Amino acid sequence: MGKPTGFMESGRQPQRRRPVAERKDDFREFYLPWPEDQAKEQGARCMDCAVPFCHMGCPLGNVIPEFNHQVYLGNWEKALGVLLATNNFPEFTGRICPAPCEGSCVLAINGDPVTIEYIEKEIADRGFDEGWIKAEPPETRTGKKVAVVGSGPAGLATAQQLNRAGHWVTVFERDDYIGGLLTLGIPDFKLDKEVVRRRVDLMAEEGVTFRTGVNVGVNYSVEEMLAEFDAVCLTCGSTQPRDLPVPGRELRGVHFAMEYLTQQNRLLAGENIVSEDRITAEGKRVVILGGGDTGADCLGTAHRQGAEIVHQVELLSEPPDQRRPNNPWPQWPIILRSSAAHEEGGQRDYDVLTKSFSGSNGKLERLHAVRVDWSEMGSNGRPSMREIPGSEMVIETELVLLAMGFLHPEHEGVLEQLGVALDDRGNVKIDEDRMTNVPGVFAGGDAARGQSLVVWAMAEGREVAYAVDRYLMGHTSLPRGLPAS
Repeated sequence: MGKPTGFMESGRQPQRRRPVAERKDDFREFYLPWPEDQAKEQGARCMDCAVPFCHMGCPLGNVIPEFNHQVYLGNWEKALGVLLATNNFPEFTGRICPAPCEGSCVLAINGDPVTIEYIEKEIADRGFDEGWIKAEPPETRTGKKVAVVGSGPAGLATAQQLNRAGHWVTVFERDDYIGGLLTLGIPDFKLDKEVVRRRVDLMAEEGVTFRTGVNVGVNYSVEEMLAEFDAVCLTCGSTQPRDLPVPGRELRGVHFAMEYLTQQNRLLAGENIVSEDRITAEGKRVVILGGGDTGADCLGTAHRQGAEIVHQVELLSEPPDQRRPNNPWPQWPIILRSSAAHEEGGQRDYDVLTKSFSGSNGKLERLHAVRVDWSEMGSNGRPSMREIPGSEMVIETELVLLAMGFLHPEHEGVLEQLGVALDDRGNVKIDEDRMTNVPGVFAGGDAARGQSLVVWAMAEGREVAYAVDRYLMGHTSLPRGLPAS
């Protein structure tokens, strides 16, 4: 460890954010520059534990104490080498990963964890600024061709790893933009799209082929794909949103969160949206149903669009400020979290069940709800929901955003036409080698795992690449993606 007393001398100091009043006026990233001495001081807080539980918390198995140590010493290029050994895109995880590693940090037992996520971001950004991160095409090619369906974090990680192994990789994306939710789902104020384009351009320089506007199973047949490629990787994400089938759902003004976020990102990319299709919070009373990251993204976007007031409503109870006894370290702490968007305003409410929507002339005007109680335990040992009599409530609103998560990948199209088997949750079913029931067709990321974190998607992408390379060559020198597997 760089400084044995570092964790006792310095407290946690995350990267500072731009002032709320300033950042609400634009969609630029909210981070302020992190002085090098402060970053080094934060790296010094790492205790280089004999058993680094942060490894357990990180699906990628990042060697966190090692890059913290190098940052403290000022050896940024060495820190980058350690980080890139396990993490394909630290410029993404350093911005949008919820940092499960920090929940498992030993310092978090009775204090604040090391600022691992921000240190990752600083290492990656410095790597690009200094020119240390550059195109590294493989020295030799195997002649094997692999199709990757979907260009989100799982697909990009799969493609980069297989390209490094020397295969010819083609990534198919049905949209006009590469990056999946990185590009179209996550707001610019959290992840500037130039950060994504920069990485995609490097991968193209390394030899990866990107084909946009190709919807496999619709305008490009699965038969043609199977005939053209030696292996296929399904990394198409979990994109079927959870709906809310209550009276009034059909009213104009009730939208899925991803419709809303995607449209705003398209506008920032320079697209024109006809006025009748425009979803905007400007001057409106907004209700967001769902308290997760997607809901927070909607919150920050609504602020920037000029919403009159925003309510973020959650069916479940408000989490505690500290861990409960049944949620001990090093488990992921189930506690109340506030994002940068919550600093900017809005009202949060919990234990609220939406019963219906109402309005006039086909337009949304009100949300009808009731408060619920979760104190009783059901026969399965889990809390049971009970509506509280007399607690009915009405929220005046012109825009409701459904941010309640995703169910599984879309079955129509490539999955249906390939004939891949699905599991009980509707995800792509795979064996221990990541292969589906269709020979030569593999799956990973949210398409197989279900809705999860960007860091899990990248870890699964690395694991799929490992399996595909071994399938094509009979052996592989690629690292495993999932350290626990």
